[in-house]
Amino acid sequence: MSHLARPFVAALIAISIGVGGCSTAGKQQSLSLQSQDEQLRLCAQWLLAFDQAVTEFGVSDFAARRIPGFPYLRVDRFTASFSDQASEDPRLREAWITRMRALDAEGRRIELNNLPDEALLRLGEGTREQHLSRADECARKIGEAELAEEANIALLVIGSRVEDDYSALKRAVGLYGLTAVPFASGIENWQRKTVQAFEAAAQGVPAIHPVIRYVPPASGGMTRAEVAALLARAAEEPMGIPRLTPGQRERLFATYAPVLEIETSGDFDRIGRLYWSDQPALQVDISAPTMYRHLAFARVGTRTLLQLVYTVWMPERPQQGNFDLLAGHLDGIVWRVTLAPDAEPVLFDSIHPCGCYHMFFPTPRAAPLPAPEPYIEWAFSPASLPAIQEGQRVNVRAESRTHYLNHVWSASGAEGVSYAFAEYDELRSLALPAGGARSAFGPDGLVPGTERGERYLFWPMGIASPGAMRQWGSQPTAFVGRRHFDDPDLFERRFRFVE
Repeated sequence: MSHLARPFVAALIAISIGVGGCSTAGKQQSLSLQSQDEQLRLCAQWLLAFDQAVTEFGVSDFAARRIPGFPYLRVDRFTASFSDQASEDPRLREAWITRMRALDAEGRRIELNNLPDEALLRLGEGTREQHLSRADECARKIGEAELAEEANIALLVIGSRVEDDYSALKRAVGLYGLTAVPFASGIENWQRKTVQAFEAAAQGVPAIHPVIRYVPPASGGMTRAEVAALLARAAEEPMGIPRLTPGQRERLFATYAPVLEIETSGDFDRIGRLYWSDQPALQVDISAPTMYRHLAFARVGTRTLLQLVYTVWMPERPQQGNFDLLAGHLDGIVWRVTLAPDAEPVLFDSIHPCGCYHMFFPTPRAAPLPAPEPYIEWAFSPASLPAIQEGQRVNVRAESRTHYLNHVWSASGAEGVSYAFAEYDELRSLALPAGGARSAFGPDGLVPGTERGERYLFWPMGIASPGAMRQWGSQPTAFVGRRHFDDPDLFERRFRFVE
């Protein structure tokens, strides 16, 4: 089929699905629900029952989004960025579909683990492991049948998109064009104060409160040459994703892990491990300092750059005054390292898990580009970093109570309280005290119980529950403009990569 014909055919298929009623019971229903092949039809019906149970019991996983018409595939923003190319490149297409199948398999594993026992009855007899095997087998069968059709690939290319996390309706009702002006003024004021705080720290002004320094575990890292070799092999893969053994992954994260210094005036400033207790909201075990970690990816031209994402959680952002709209349960810091193909860190950036307070810390190999229009939040950089030498670590300091960053610098060696690593994906299925499991995140990607008072004033910017803690993949980072922490072109649009 010609490139020009594909959108037309895909549109016809989309219309026929809507008219035929396949989308009435759920957006992600399979085309195979109407198949003449009984096995495919039964598989599609069973996956539909699975998804209905997940929705009814509120355990949908938001890490990767479902694709309408393809319930055996899910997509994130990085994967979605390959959609158009995958329609033309068979080798890339295979890798692209394989990744979406893996995202769905992982999402279903999480959802199945979080389903209560009573929900399993909806899926028929069998253990959770047997249900998971059936999901994998049905997904394989349906995928092989449906994706052999070029017309279905055209429909998949169109459907494999991740909508942004901004509500056009809220912005329209909230008169965004007018209300964005005072918001921009408030953001500029915060940015100005932040720059002053960074300048004061760089000049040696001491911290107001005692500082607790958290350091990575004393495990072996990797040399730059070893990391560069891994990245060189990854560059030969269609999507540029490295294939890492558990040992390589462990050493890679240890190599670039930050030293975190937090001004501490109470337990609300201490980092720890998230867990469910008999309380309705998540708790933080501050006796177990923990750094959660996961991999991410940026795209610069035809290259995929590896990113290492580190997240810590604190019990709260305590209230300061009677009208503190920013205070609330849970807080945290997210620190991201973007690597060049030669394994040198070229850009660092940070947010809080709410998506708030996005800051960029470029090295000389990330030259800032101007914003395409005035007033939007583009790439706030309160400080830059020199080239990070092998063996050095970036040190990050945060204020007490607000947990705003106020200093970054590179250094060799550090002593302090050792934190443990944990996989970020563990948060998608945490054990419950009475048995079973529950995600830290709701079906909308928000952490229940972390709402902030600011949501009553900031809603015209179009973000759901501004200030609430959010899951990776659902973190908008700009009130004025549109920007997500996991945008694959975030680096490329704002910085020029220097070889």
